[in-house]
Amino acid sequence: MATRKKTSKSSKKASGSKTTKQRTKVVCISHKEDADGISSAALIRQAFGGDSILVDYPSQMEAITQASLDEKLKSLYICDLGLSKKNQDEFVELMKTLRKNKVSVTYIDHHDIDPKIVKDLEKIKVKLIHDINECTTVQVYKKFKSKLSEHSPFIAACAAITDYMEDRPTGSKLLQIYDRQFALISATVLTYNIVGHQKDPDYLLYLVEELADSKFPHEIPNTFEFAQIQVDKLAQIIAKVKEGMKTMKNIGYMEIIDAGASGAVNFVLGLSGKDVGVAYKERVDHGIYAVSVRGSRECKVHLGKIVNVLATELGGSGGGHDKACGAVIPKPKINKFLKEFNKKLN
Repeated sequence: MATRKKTSKSSKKASGSKTTKQRTKVVCISHKEDADGISSAALIRQAFGGDSILVDYPSQMEAITQASLDEKLKSLYICDLGLSKKNQDEFVELMKTLRKNKVSVTYIDHHDIDPKIVKDLEKIKVKLIHDINECTTVQVYKKFKSKLSEHSPFIAACAAITDYMEDRPTGSKLLQIYDRQFALISATVLTYNIVGHQKDPDYLLYLVEELADSKFPHEIPNTFEFAQIQVDKLAQIIAKVKEGMKTMKNIGYMEIIDAGASGAVNFVLGLSGKDVGVAYKERVDHGIYAVSVRGSRECKVHLGKIVNVLATELGGSGGGHDKACGAVIPKPKINKFLKEFNKKLN
């Protein structure tokens, strides 16, 4: 009996050792600050299961680095996290490490990417799903719809609305499936709950799970009530923007103190009368300013490309779409960023 027991333990130990070497884990790292990132994570979860990790731009490389150290990682999905000139080379190196370790990597995004980086990623066989004309969630839906529920087009349509891409080819088709006002209010409620819970990571993960379970935003407890609170806060911002906004030749700009920059920037754009609005908020924990930029329909330049280059030159990072983008700028450089940005818009 004693001998048999010892053999059993040894066998278990060997079996356990073998299991630790097997790669079985599925992870999705996605953008936490808007509905496109949250919805992308939800559809990946619905299609493949696994864990969700939600990050902002300053912490995205750290999160990918940590994931690359996990010996059980089998498949990694990276969603709605655009690259900048500051981090794109580091990103490629991390992808090389993951591919050497036989980890399957799928990178899904709609921000502008340096063509050289695209070639580098394709060379190491990263599965790149990239279209600047559709939001990330729509691209996730198109690629994996055979694995998704009948509810998934609605999640994708809401993401397209909140990313100002509901007029794009696939986004517009998805939106036509549903009553427009129903989709608009659902997308808005979802956005206000995401923006208002940025300091509550557990709630954001809860939203991912609920959306992955094919819940409408109104079916998630207290979302409308919380959205009403956010609407009241935004209404108060209008008066503050009118009072505190400043202008240069080509931009309206304002530092935001007690709200999110992304929530205020459209008010800055509209009330300034300029073609470009900039709102920025200090992140004390990082010694940086989080900057949101929006362009009007009359804006003829690609704001994301300009911000990407300028932010990198100033020791930060940034990028995004032609008329909606963001950046992180070192605190001492914010005034220089505004002045140089205004010049480049000439």
